[in-house]
Amino acid sequence: MRRAAAVSVSVLMAALAAGVALAAGAPANITAALGDKARPPADSARDMARKPAEVLALAEVKPGQKVADFMMGGGYFTRILSPAVGPKGRVYAYQSAEFIKFRAAYGTEQSTVAADYKNVTPLTAPLAQAGLPDGLDLVLTVQNYHDLHLMAFPAGTADTVNREIFKALKPGGIYLVVDHAAAPGAPVAATAEKLHRIDEAAVKKEVEAAGFKLAAEDDKLLANPADDHTANVFNPAIRGKTDQFVLKFRKPK
Repeated sequence: MRRAAAVSVSVLMAALAAGVALAAGAPANITAALGDKARPPADSARDMARKPAEVLALAEVKPGQKVADFMMGGGYFTRILSPAVGPKGRVYAYQSAEFIKFRAAYGTEQSTVAADYKNVTPLTAPLAQAGLPDGLDLVLTVQNYHDLHLMAFPAGTADTVNREIFKALKPGGIYLVVDHAAAPGAPVAATAEKLHRIDEAAVKKEVEAAGFKLAAEDDKLLANPADDHTANVFNPAIRGKTDQFVLKFRKPK
């Protein structure tokens, strides 16, 4: 197979030893990143559920790119993106000042990740002025887009952020959004606040309003038909098993 020819035996064995779920046809740089021994075992243990190989393949992550992990959380994807873009690439690990103020551990986790990888630059500006550099190839946000609609933030925060991301991406750049699915037509602000979910159609409408074009969507990769979209995503019964959607937007050339 082409993948077998592209990926060295040593990389493949390291990935399997780490318990990595390898996507058929996953690019060699992504496969190698998943097998990176610097990744915490707790992160690798989540790969089967989070399917990072497929997500980052859809995002077209390549060596040498400039990418942003927007609202990086604990840095799960930052730690994969760093080796995937390689030493000639750059990862901007963004965590908003508001979130760090709310939970100091976010700042500590961000600092830890940045210290572990030479090509990671931490960013901590407020959401309204995210401070993303120009010329990015990719902005990735996973399970956090709905947070832009939390009541703690001013109305229109999502629109402001989408415009900032549009400006930061190079023509042809990708904006990939992964989030917990809400029921179709569910009120955006109330659902984000109470359930930490968002209606996929609302995300499409908002992001396209900033000038992006929908390039692809995947409702099967992270799907869970058993999730009826009514439970808070932190509910132990559904946590880590929510029904999620993946939307790939592109900035027109």
